[in-house]
Amino acid sequence: MSARHCSQCGTRMAYAGIGGRQREQCPACGFIAWRNPAPVGMAVIEHERQLVLILRRDPPLAGYWAPPAGYVESGESVPEAVQREAREECGLEIALDGLSGVYSQADVDVLIVAYRAHSTGGRPLAGDDAAEVALFDRGRVPLQPSPTAGSATDRWLHQVILDVTAPWRTAGG
Repeated sequence: MSARHCSQCGTRMAYAGIGGRQREQCPACGFIAWRNPAPVGMAVIEHERQLVLILRRDPPLAGYWAPPAGYVESGESVPEAVQREAREECGLEIALDGLSGVYSQADVDVLIVAYRAHSTGGRPLAGDDAAEVALFDRGRVPLQPSPTAGSATDRWLHQVILDVTAPWRTAGG
């Protein structure tokens, strides 16, 4: 039995076999609480020939260097969210240069859409949930250990960060 209540009628939700999976359904009105991953936009930004990374202040991966990223809000497209997050987290206006990758994992409740980008204005300044912002030359991106504790999201996000920053890990990149 679920501890959540139906958003339609307030009845306690129960699990039922629907579409070959256990899903929360209201026994009174039949409402199904579909669990879909939330979209996150990520910007792999080049600024003055260097990679922009923020030091994450909040989970997941608090204390790790990562590209600016955040949830896509209602009323904006993924590219608009990527540009907004860059502005909020590192103070830069950016132009998107193309898709870097789309990342999902079955046991993680987000889907990341990562773009390559370059700065068009502003100056690097930590904001929003960034403790710090820094610029890294090719071949100088910090090697961060895989999290040994934490959630599946922490371990998965660490792999995403390794993937999107891979072109910056070698001096020839």
